[in-house]
Amino acid sequence: MSDAGSGDTRSVARLLLASTSPRRTAILEQLGVPFDAVAPSYEEGEIAGSAVSEVVATHAAGKAQSVLNAYPDRLILGVDTGVALGDQLHGKPRDDADAVRILSALAGETHTVVSGVCLLDREVREGEVDATAVTFKELSRAQIERYVAQGEWQGLAGGYAIQGRGALLVERVDGDFVNIVGLPSALLVRMLERRRPALVSIGT
Repeated sequence: MSDAGSGDTRSVARLLLASTSPRRTAILEQLGVPFDAVAPSYEEGEIAGSAVSEVVATHAAGKAQSVLNAYPDRLILGVDTGVALGDQLHGKPRDDADAVRILSALAGETHTVVSGVCLLDREVREGEVDATAVTFKELSRAQIERYVAQGEWQGLAGGYAIQGRGALLVERVDGDFVNIVGLPSALLVRMLERRRPALVSIGT
C-alpha cells in the first residue's frame, strides 16, 4: 500500500481504496492487489426507512464518490460494513456502555454482517452486497464486560473483532469469514475480475 499519487501515471493502474482502515488494507495486501489508500470525505448519516443492504450500499458508494471527485482517473473501491440483528442495524459503539449494550443484544443470537462494495470510475459504477451469518455463544454480562474492558471493540461495527479475542464470543460462522473482518474478499475478487482482471491475476 502507498499514498495515492496524483502525478504518477503508474498509480492509475492501481486500485484506490477509499478507506484508511488497517483491516481493509491488510486484506488487500494479503490478496496481492496493488493499491493506494486515502480517507474518504463522505460523512455517514442515518438513512431512515432503508433496508440494511441499502444503507451499506449507499455508504460504500458515497465513500467511493467522494474520492473519485479528487482522483477522477482512478478506479475507486468503497466499502461499508454493518451488523444487523433482525431489522436493527448496529454500527460502531460510542463508548464502553454502548459496546456492552450491543454485545448483550447479540449474545446467544445469530446476526448478519452485511457489506456494501462499490467499484467506481468516471464511466461505470458497480455495487454489490455480501452477507455473513454469525452466531454468538450465550454470554454472561460479566463475560461481555471483561471483553469490552480490553478495548478491542473500538471503531468496529458490532463492537467485536473476530480476528482477535472477539473470536471467543463466536459459536459459528456461515459465509465469507473475511467479510466479518471488514471486506468480502471473494466478492471483491469477482468484481475485479470483471472490471480490472490484471489486479487479481495469479499468473499462469
